[in-house]
Amino acid sequence: MVDRIAIRGLEAHAHHGVYDVERERGQIFRVDAVLELDTAPAAADDDLAKTVNYAELAQRLHAVLTGEPVALLETLAQRLADVCLSDPLVDAVEITVHKPDADLGVPFADVAVDIRRERA
Repeated sequence: MVDRIAIRGLEAHAHHGVYDVERERGQIFRVDAVLELDTAPAAADDDLAKTVNYAELAQRLHAVLTGEPVALLETLAQRLADVCLSDPLVDAVEITVHKPDADLGVPFADVAVDIRRERA
């Protein structure tokens, strides 16, 4: 059985992108992180120390999101996944990085990169 903890819609204004204008002006990015882990020990003992503190994780993800700019969403997604997998309780993570204000030259609802990473 796989348990999941999800943080969806974590939002920040950041300066990621390939183009100079993206780096200069920045834009809104949204992140979804879905962690896979065993939550049974935490539930059995009602003990936060036996699960992922999602408030602390959200702060760490936000710091990456607003931190050093990267050109590619794929790079940003990997950095976010690495943060999640740094917690030894997390077996796998799915990260989605949304860039809803990207300039595609045509109308669209969202651009996103999805990755899934497992503990090595």
